[in-house]
Amino acid sequence: MQLTAAHRVAILLSGGIKGEHGKTGLAFLRYSESQIVAIIDPESVGESITTLRGIERDVPIVGDMTTALTYSPDVLLIGIAPSGGKLPSAWSTDIKLAIQAGLSVVNGLHTPIRSLFSDEELQLQSGQWLWEVRGQARAVETEVKIGGARARSLSSQRILTVGTDISIGKMSTSLELTKLAQNKGYQAKFLATGQGGMMISGGGIPLDAIRVDFAAGAVEKMLLESAQEDDDFLFVEGQGSLLHPGSTATLSLMRGSQPTGLILVHRADREHIRDFPEIPIPELSEVVTLHEMVASGAGAFGKVPVKGIALNTASMDEERAKEVIERTSEATGLPCDDVVRFSGESLFSALLTS
Repeated sequence: MQLTAAHRVAILLSGGIKGEHGKTGLAFLRYSESQIVAIIDPESVGESITTLRGIERDVPIVGDMTTALTYSPDVLLIGIAPSGGKLPSAWSTDIKLAIQAGLSVVNGLHTPIRSLFSDEELQLQSGQWLWEVRGQARAVETEVKIGGARARSLSSQRILTVGTDISIGKMSTSLELTKLAQNKGYQAKFLATGQGGMMISGGGIPLDAIRVDFAAGAVEKMLLESAQEDDDFLFVEGQGSLLHPGSTATLSLMRGSQPTGLILVHRADREHIRDFPEIPIPELSEVVTLHEMVASGAGAFGKVPVKGIALNTASMDEERAKEVIERTSEATGLPCDDVVRFSGESLFSALLTS
């Protein structure tokens, strides 16, 4: 399944534009080639997505599905990623209305659309479909071997984004670096491992829906099947964080992708794990050491360096952001930049050095 430029998409983003859980929809707004005709967010009706989030799209923000339908969408994309991936019951009205109006639905949450409605309510019209992005997990598992570090045989650089927390820009960093590499003439691929990346790219695996025993093997299989001999870079979308008490995805990504290098992503204003004020984020130099040690398996898999720091400075004005970027680079001895706001040139240059 892949959304194309021909699709007219309405994004359900209730509270996600100004809140913490809109990463899926916001990333789709920033990177998708589809026509996005409306955003549904009662908290931001009539405001500008460019002003609110710096995304250069002229898309009306409306308060409900009824209003969104006046813009003639043919797809509803659920753009919220609440904690745990469960679908709040309050959204059911908008989703039901969309289905009854003939819209197809893209759902990246753990809660299947079919579990919310009766068979009678889910009678789809010709050409109408439901894309349960995380629903692909069981099919992936049936084809997976236990991880065996086989990605080490690939000739391409394998660059994995890792983070100091969840939902801070690992996917955006991978997408930006992929685009930069391609613009410079390199053969580069973005490999999605979460619902947002899969919606944008049309490929990948829903890693957090795959059972732990199969996770590293699923990542490995994705790389082996995606890679071609002339690939220069495989940019693997990171998930979760080694620092987060509820996250296990990063280790599976490290073992499955066997990265040749890491990009550490950090939200510049964050001092503790989101929703866990009692868990501080250590100094970045210590976080770098942690990731290099774990990724390399203390040397079992060879050296895996952190090549640079990607800072998310969205909460800062430009002058403050540039100061923090410079200070972070000095403190870690690594190139640092905000690849979405400014440039990924310094980080990409670091990938070209051994």
